[in-house]
Amino acid sequence: MEGKNNILSFDESMKKDNTDKDELEKFESIAKEWWDINGKFKPLHDINPIRMGYINRRVDLEGKRVLDVGCGGGILSESLALAGAKVVAIDAAEGPLKVAKLHGFEAGIFVDYRNTTIEQLYAENGDLFDVIMCLEMLEHVPNPESVISSCFDLLKPNGNVFFSTINRSPKSYLFAIIGAEYLLKLLPKGTHQYEKLIKPSELAGWCRKHDLSIQDISGIVFNPFFQTYKISSDVDVNYIVHCKKVRAKFV
Repeated sequence: MEGKNNILSFDESMKKDNTDKDELEKFESIAKEWWDINGKFKPLHDINPIRMGYINRRVDLEGKRVLDVGCGGGILSESLALAGAKVVAIDAAEGPLKVAKLHGFEAGIFVDYRNTTIEQLYAENGDLFDVIMCLEMLEHVPNPESVISSCFDLLKPNGNVFFSTINRSPKSYLFAIIGAEYLLKLLPKGTHQYEKLIKPSELAGWCRKHDLSIQDISGIVFNPFFQTYKISSDVDVNYIVHCKKVRAKFV
């Protein structure tokens, strides 16, 4: 099964509004369940230690200024703060941010949450970050390349950025959509749209186009029998990419 090629032509005008109303409404409607570890966001809770382990092996977060793009209810954001990072977390949806702020207050974990997009953040502020996280987010925006371009813009020289998303392949359609949403009911139906999924080659192409040097691409594999995740060389479904800003963008 194959969707249309996701490598779109890019120009700076695409950065003006890179949100999808339907996607925002979808996450607004279930925002209150974000911190229910057995609820609709259980996969994010389960995968979070695996993601953090991968990140911690590749960068030292202590004292670093970190941006979490598409932070939702703050699951990753809080983990980053607990690892010693100074975290700014952004999301275009207000509901999840309210949940994130309340949970952080109750847990005594400080994160600077802001209701904005990465494109708006760069246009309005322009402060640079040591590390940027963009996990499980690219497949939910109209123009993922715009996000990648803005990540470059907001990274300090030699800064690190992490992307994670879902491959667009027959296997991912079977496992991430049919299996996870309809059979195992790990996620709400309609969480992912196949045509919005992103092949590793497409993501790598956007990163190279915007002068982000790829350091690693690894898969995140789910075992349905043990309900566990692990880092793997298999990128057929979920995968994570580590990039580095090694030079100024050519114009």
